[in-house]
Amino acid sequence: MDNRAIGMFDSGIGGITVLKEIKKLLPNEKIIYLGDTKRFPYGSKSKETIIEISRQCVKFLISKNVKLIIIACGTATSQSLDILKKEFNIPIIGIIEPTVKYIKDNINKEKEKIGVIATSGTIKSGQWEKKIKEEVKNVQVINEEAPLLATMAEQGWISNKVAEYTIKEYMKCFKNIDKLILGCTHYPLFEKLIRKELKNNTEIINTGTKLAEFLRRYIEDNDLQNNEKTNEYKILLTDLDNNFNKIAERLLEENLTTKIEKAEI
Repeated sequence: MDNRAIGMFDSGIGGITVLKEIKKLLPNEKIIYLGDTKRFPYGSKSKETIIEISRQCVKFLISKNVKLIIIACGTATSQSLDILKKEFNIPIIGIIEPTVKYIKDNINKEKEKIGVIATSGTIKSGQWEKKIKEEVKNVQVINEEAPLLATMAEQGWISNKVAEYTIKEYMKCFKNIDKLILGCTHYPLFEKLIRKELKNNTEIINTGTKLAEFLRRYIEDNDLQNNEKTNEYKILLTDLDNNFNKIAERLLEENLTTKIEKAEI
């Protein structure tokens, strides 16, 4: 048993979609969520910058005595995870490995077409396609950069006409795929609009859901469960933001006034 909190970080609101899934599957776990709103967005930054930012976020969460760290961000996972795992003596889990494991275990056809939509930095890293093809044979991966969506999500533009038009454009290359990976944790906020543009039998994969399922097994296998059943969580932001508060409250369906604090990094 380990009653310390789970640490998480992302550049902003996107990781709250992961927090929501973890709270659902692991209701007894304490969570410390770091939203690096001051340095949002990550998706357009260089790999070197992403690695340094991620390193700082990990050090901050370690200072809070967390038992493991979730990188609730596609860009930071693809650019920095391998380096961080070598540098720090603490379990660090990103969004790619759990999702690839799920795909490996749930291939339905001899040759599937899998789409990946993510930030420019994530797509340019090639990590999704590399990791999928390492684990799954005879698969075609179609990648699409969607640099506008994270910023739109932070503004709360997730269901207006601008969002509809933008999603329609980004989905044009995914008309005949079997699975679509939402490779940025902001993108589940657009899932209803995305669903309207795809075939009915296309599976939309929310990486937060797959990460939460993976994390539950990991915690059980490594005897890291919290036996206090406190269900506590706090959100620490590097820059306080009213838009963040509104969207996070809508996602988590509760008032967050007492749960959001300023973080100094």
